[in-house]
Amino acid sequence: MMELQGRSSISLPLILATWLLVAAAFIGPAECIRRKRQLPGGSEDGKGGGVEQFKYSAAACRAHTASLADFGGVGDGATSNTAAFHAAVSHLSQFASDGGGLLFVPAGRWLTGPFNLTSSFTLFLHRDAVILATQDIKEWPIIDPLPSYGRGRDGPGGRYSSLIGGSNLTDVIITGNNGTIDGQGASWWSQFHSNKLKYTRGYLIELMHSNQIFISNLTLLNSPAWNIHPVYSSNIVVSGITILAPVHSPNTDGINPDSCYNVRIEDCYIVSGDDCVAIKSGWDEYGISYGMPSQHIVIRRLTCVSPTSAVIALGSEMSGGIRDVRAEDITALNSESGIRIKTAVGRGAYVKDVFVRRMNLNTMKWVFWMTGSYKSHPDDKYDPNAIPVVDGISYSEVVAYNVTMAARLEGIPSAPFTGICVSNVTVQLAKSMKTPWYCADVEGVSSGVTPSACASLADQGAAAAPCPFPTDASPMDGFQLQQCTYIKSYDA
Repeated sequence: MMELQGRSSISLPLILATWLLVAAAFIGPAECIRRKRQLPGGSEDGKGGGVEQFKYSAAACRAHTASLADFGGVGDGATSNTAAFHAAVSHLSQFASDGGGLLFVPAGRWLTGPFNLTSSFTLFLHRDAVILATQDIKEWPIIDPLPSYGRGRDGPGGRYSSLIGGSNLTDVIITGNNGTIDGQGASWWSQFHSNKLKYTRGYLIELMHSNQIFISNLTLLNSPAWNIHPVYSSNIVVSGITILAPVHSPNTDGINPDSCYNVRIEDCYIVSGDDCVAIKSGWDEYGISYGMPSQHIVIRRLTCVSPTSAVIALGSEMSGGIRDVRAEDITALNSESGIRIKTAVGRGAYVKDVFVRRMNLNTMKWVFWMTGSYKSHPDDKYDPNAIPVVDGISYSEVVAYNVTMAARLEGIPSAPFTGICVSNVTVQLAKSMKTPWYCADVEGVSSGVTPSACASLADQGAAAAPCPFPTDASPMDGFQLQQCTYIKSYDA
């Protein structure tokens, strides 16, 4: 899938840490599937009588369950299951106020077009289940552009529906024992590169205007574009997810919370053709008008490989504002930049109170990158007086090896980026550089930085206090999992 650059410079501890996290993502939480019992004559696919039973961890347990096979699903990788998914979700939706419903996707390859979820609902994938996105473009409905974007990101007009979607939902769980959702994106990437698509590509998972979202213990492959896109939503946990795409696939971002609040992203492993995590909140005048920020976001124990993009990006679409982002214990390998803030005149709003600590990076172009001249606009109607504010950015306890340049920090001449703090940072350059730091229109402080930061980040000396990191609990820190049981009886 990829060729890792600078392999000889990668330390053994970093490799071990990376693959331990990969293993954790594949294993998932203890008790995810602990026991499967079949009575004499029983079988996992329902042929013959018996009982299938297992335990799993989730945000909520469900009183009613069904298998996709109950609705005529065929897991042969060739038969369309779009109607089966629609029928199953519709059936289980009646139980939203009666303990909710769980749809079990058994072992098999389940080809389908897009389908929407419902409230008080769990989509659970068996470890050997693969949901395959159809390559028949006629099965992908065209939907309106997001109001905070004003158009599709790939081009003006509408966009293709996401494979798994939903809007105005409460209590939605997408999980499994590391089952797989495969977007089969190669044909989409080819058409995108050839300018043959009339509408913007769909995503693997997009939930809109929703509350209480839990996505865990899955592998996502080859999305047409972004993988996980919660938008205008709240109280979200994404945990134990593995995301894989070719490193030159276009716009295959990993996890993109967009105008969302109270978000927890943890223990995820991402190999991507774009940013591993990108926080957004709308585009230029459309995002300003919609006015919904992304805030109170925690990212922990993320491992990323993305040679052409960032480990964590903020923007460039940030016109509703981004505030209170906390990232810690981040490992990255062969990625373009560690933390990237992207904005431009016309975006308006702000990126404020961003705290990052304990990053271990190897083979990077830049460790830190900020730019106020990211000139991508939806149209020519943006307000040239909408000047974004970037303030209160703290980076601490960062170690990086085999780096081309420590940082490139470029604010806006009329509105410098302020309140930047960099402490306890060691960068080992791949080769000697005359200017390892480049800074323009930025203001802040530094301490314990090697090689020394630029003059506009005034050195406070070795005795200076480290850059701040909040000690109060984030809104989702109190989130707890429940132990649930799935039981399915089969007739003889």
